Amino acid sequence: MSELQTLLGGLAFGESPRWHQDRLWFANWGTRQIVAVDLAGASEVVTHIPTTLPYSIDWLPDGRMLVVSGREARLLRLEPDGSLAAHAELPKFGGVFNEIVVDSWGNAYVNGANLDPSAGQDSASGVVVLVRPDGSVRTVADRIAFGNGMVITADGATLIVAESWANQLTAFDIGADGSLTNRRVWADLGDGFPDGICLDADNAVWYADVPNQRCVRVLEGGQVLQVIDVDRGCFACMLGGPGRRTLFILASVWRGFEHMADEARDGQLLTVQAPAAGVGRP
Repeated sequence: MSELQTLLGGLAFGESPRWHQDRLWFANWGTRQIVAVDLAGASEVVTHIPTTLPYSIDWLPDGRMLVVSGREARLLRLEPDGSLAAHAELPKFGGVFNEIVVDSWGNAYVNGANLDPSAGQDSASGVVVLVRPDGSVRTVADRIAFGNGMVITADGATLIVAESWANQLTAFDIGADGSLTNRRVWADLGDGFPDGICLDADNAVWYADVPNQRCVRVLEGGQVLQVIDVDRGCFACMLGGPGRRTLFILASVWRGFEHMADEARDGQLLTVQAPAAGVGRP
């Protein structure tokens, strides 16, 4: 693999990267911005989100962006005129929502939790909810230990969820109605803490790891294929660029949850050529 290159600096906490319309889009947590950047490093603030953090993005098949407004437990939709409309209300399913992935039919999977370990709550109290195109919402998975990145395989048959506090990737079969069954450990990551993830054509998953300051490529079963060490926490990764052969890594210095809204701007968007092309969703 080639060496890491810095495509963009001066970020707060970059999260939820998506390759869309020949640019890498991401949520710049702490600034309320959605940013898009091309391969030459030219960036644009596409829109502002009326929330703090977390917030995450993906697209409906008709091209409209969905945004998870995390602390408000809402799913918003960016309309063609630039306004944000309510797509789904999620408070009865959890207190804070995090990541999203949308399938080819417009079903949105969103994970979140009612979670406060300091108050003695169960660390595996997270859920995955399904928001259907008709606006209906239901829980399709529970007992999720801090759900982070999610991917849907290229055939649309499997959802893989990063369970950060369980140190594992967990897979589900996706039913015709969007339900999730046949839960299983896709990969035990040992001391790895998976955050954002993406999938490649070799059926390997890249996962970003904040405390270990690295991105790791693993096969189903947990075999490690590559490790990319970085000098700060890796929050998320995505395959994109020509042929989806570029790995984009969003990395920032981690100072703890209480400092995520500070004014520090040491976040970076890094790139490196990948051994296999990206597949699936997002």
